[in-house]
Amino acid sequence: MEIKIKKGKVSRVFGGIDAPMTPIAIQARVIANLLPLECQRRGADIVHNQDSLYTGIRFNTKAGAVVLEIPRASGSYLLVHEFIEPDKKSKKTGKVIHQIPQLYSPSGIALMTYEFLRTRGFLG
Repeated sequence: MEIKIKKGKVSRVFGGIDAPMTPIAIQARVIANLLPLECQRRGADIVHNQDSLYTGIRFNTKAGAVVLEIPRASGSYLLVHEFIEPDKKSKKTGKVIHQIPQLYSPSGIALMTYEFLRTRGFLG
């Protein structure tokens, strides 16, 4: 499933009707389709967050939401553990828990994401 967040409003994106066709959105779909079944069963959703300016894949884990953010330019894929509420002092909404360099193929990114979540107890 794909969702879009704009001005704090969450809405569902339907297939080819209103789905973004940017290279980043396409890359997120490719990686999501290559994820192992255990990740897909956990509710891996593609998120187009226009408020925080990222596109990624959100996993609903037993320790909270984890998002694989797709990089916009040169940079790494980031696995971010989202907080339920922002921190009062710094207003952070998440913490980067892992970085994956862009030199891997989409299937490599999908597998590395799954292995990180599995071995750290997020999917257990």
